Amino acid sequence: MGTPQNPNPNPSGKSKKAKNGTKEGQLTHTIVTCTKSGDVSAAISALNAAICTGVRPSANNFNSILHLLSSQASLDPTLVDSAFNLFDQMLSYNITPSESTITSMARIACHKSDGGDLSFDLVKSMNDKYGIKPRLRTYTPCLSFFCERLQAEKAYEVEEHMGTMGISPEESEISKLLEVSSKTGNGDKVYVYMQMLRNHVSTVGYATSEAIEGWFTSEKARDVGCVNSEEESVREVILKNGGGYFGGGWLGTGQWEVKKGRIGIDGVCEGCREKLRGVDLGELERQGFMEKVAGFAIERETEANFSNFQKWLGSHPGYEYIIDAANVGLYQQNFADGGFSLSQLDAVVREAKEVCNGKWPLVVLHNRRTAALSENPSNRKLLEHWKSLGALYTTPSGSNDDWYWIYATISQKALLVTNDEMRDHIFELLGSSSFFPTWKERHQVKYTFKKGKLVLVMPPTYSSVIQESEEGSWHVPIGDKCEDERKRTWLCISRSISNNVSNRTNAVGGIDEDKINIEQNGASLIGKRKGRS
Repeated sequence: MGTPQNPNPNPSGKSKKAKNGTKEGQLTHTIVTCTKSGDVSAAISALNAAICTGVRPSANNFNSILHLLSSQASLDPTLVDSAFNLFDQMLSYNITPSESTITSMARIACHKSDGGDLSFDLVKSMNDKYGIKPRLRTYTPCLSFFCERLQAEKAYEVEEHMGTMGISPEESEISKLLEVSSKTGNGDKVYVYMQMLRNHVSTVGYATSEAIEGWFTSEKARDVGCVNSEEESVREVILKNGGGYFGGGWLGTGQWEVKKGRIGIDGVCEGCREKLRGVDLGELERQGFMEKVAGFAIERETEANFSNFQKWLGSHPGYEYIIDAANVGLYQQNFADGGFSLSQLDAVVREAKEVCNGKWPLVVLHNRRTAALSENPSNRKLLEHWKSLGALYTTPSGSNDDWYWIYATISQKALLVTNDEMRDHIFELLGSSSFFPTWKERHQVKYTFKKGKLVLVMPPTYSSVIQESEEGSWHVPIGDKCEDERKRTWLCISRSISNNVSNRTNAVGGIDEDKINIEQNGASLIGKRKGRS
């Protein structure tokens, strides 16, 4: 009779090594094997058998089994009690739970009838008992539990606790909160979560769009709103906020009409003929962003150098274009030869000056580059001419001119001419702020030279973000980033019976487009009037 075959051969020899190791090692190996095969009963049996022989399980042993239990509790309700017994056993060994431990238990708890409260208590215990900060995923089980059962007040309590922990909900969580508010008829909360979506999510997924549509087609939505808003005050608030939203509550009254459609290249909605805005930073956001940039710059630059620039800029206000000179001068040049095209830079300066009706832009150029260019007499004459007119600022040795041109653009509310994608370490610091992508979209002017002729590519005429108009209508972009925004589907939501502020005479919106574009985007309006791309 031949030697029996090993039913689970392991050519690597790891199984043999584990079997010949310590009892603790054998237990860990068995639990890992059971986890991979999904055999939770075998894992628990192995744990209990090892404990009977005097083995002290590790935190990883408990966490592995609890994670496995969290994935199977919905299939077998008896596993819920097993999980809580295991958790109590873990605590009896004075093993402090980790974030992953509590997250697994929070998921398991939600399979009990009172699971939402139990799950939320576990989350709150993390910081109170163990000094561990929860993560967004830790809150998701109890939040989902309350939302699915239309326990709105408890869902709001979870969101509030998230805020105290410095955790912001993402689209999935905001969508759930919006939906439970809609189904329970809490119009004020729906408005809050619409604004939260606008702040945190540029475009929404299809599930979220359905939740939004569900609210606006409900009976309760028809009854919310303000009949006697003052037109001028609404306009002022929208302008102060950067355009694209009011933020003060529902405007107008009456039945909502929900359509799906597209936005033209000119920003006009094909459904309601309203013109969408280029949404910029609000004034408070702009100030905060400017201070953040200055703070980072002063930490990393010689403080006196950047402070001197801030003072200089304060005495030279009113620039409508800032030019990243290094980016323009090195465009399509031979870097191996250190090539820098001053003629390309001059072309951009002249074009910016033309579209601003003779107003000079600000060129930001490092003094090392300035010195090298000035070795040529004709270059030196041009640079000195710019400097005499306040059109050139040379950044000092040891400085990174990126901090200078980005700060200048924000402080001057100007447009920035650069093809820089702004992805290096400097912009990674700024990317943590929600301000940065909004600012970049509205203020970056790209360029190209086609057969030697300069073409400036202006910011898009409108922003693909949730927008609220002065008449109280909403436009919501659906889906992921589109290569061609003209193909994107939008929800167009407006009052079909309007008792609104007043009848507007402008078919595409009552806000003064000249004013909002000039205040937000500097010379962009002028550029468009002159037929620039």
